[in-house]
Amino acid sequence: MTSLESLIRAVPDFPKPGVIFRDITPLLADGAEFARCVDAMAEPWLGRDVQAVCGVESRGFIFAAAIAHKLGAGFIPLRKPGKLPPPVMHADYALEYGTDRLEARTDTLRKGERVLLVDDVLATGGTLGAARHLLGQLGADLVGASILIELLALQGRSLWPDSVPLHSVLHY
Repeated sequence: MTSLESLIRAVPDFPKPGVIFRDITPLLADGAEFARCVDAMAEPWLGRDVQAVCGVESRGFIFAAAIAHKLGAGFIPLRKPGKLPPPVMHADYALEYGTDRLEARTDTLRKGERVLLVDDVLATGGTLGAARHLLGQLGADLVGASILIELLALQGRSLWPDSVPLHSVLHY
């Protein structure tokens, strides 16, 4: 069996000089390893009464939808600006290489609904923090977050509250 790590390709200087992009495309193309990856991301949340899995656009969608299926939960997309019809709420955030915004429909989550947040990479913590803030604005009960790749040198975990579980599968 191939290791998950061997299917993550490091691409230097993309999308800008100094950034090492972690290309997950080879992992996604390997059916058995993609399934193993989804299982690893979902495992800590089995039996935790997760009602919805919220995935961050765009690569977070891939994992969040599969995890939602595995947990028997709904899937809620957290999208880039202008992709969802109103009414929406938003949260702005800083990226490793710029700024962006996440939006969610105001009518997709019920107040107090137990949600799991999913994304592919935790870098500086800005995206995950904005998603957490947005879910709080919507009244969700955040059970935790599941991430495929955590970039340890960027210390994004330091911005995550200790009281909310954060699970990452691979560490670079």
